[in-house]
Amino acid sequence: MNRVAAFIAAASFLAAPAFAATYSAKPTTAPATAKIIGKDISWSCAGDTCRGSTEASRPVILCQDLAKHAGRIESFVADGKELSTEQLAKCNTAAKDGQTAELAKVN
Repeated sequence: MNRVAAFIAAASFLAAPAFAATYSAKPTTAPATAKIIGKDISWSCAGDTCRGSTEASRPVILCQDLAKHAGRIESFVADGKELSTEQLAKCNTAAKDGQTAELAKVN
């Protein structure tokens, strides 16, 4: 009986395994490269869609990181759930739109 109790006690201290979430994104413009290495995720892009999986659970952060590399994101899905309009807008604040910011002119 003591062995069973010891086994149950030991098992309760073990961490539950983390499961990788799957992500899918559609950049406005197809990325120039088929592989994008981002923060906490590696994206595989084909045509106009990028896919990846990671144990990180921060969809907006992952979206922003992809937007830095691939440009504006049209849609972003995390484990079958699409980002809201507000979340997607926040994601796209990180996108490079190809425009260079003007430096302030000092007179």
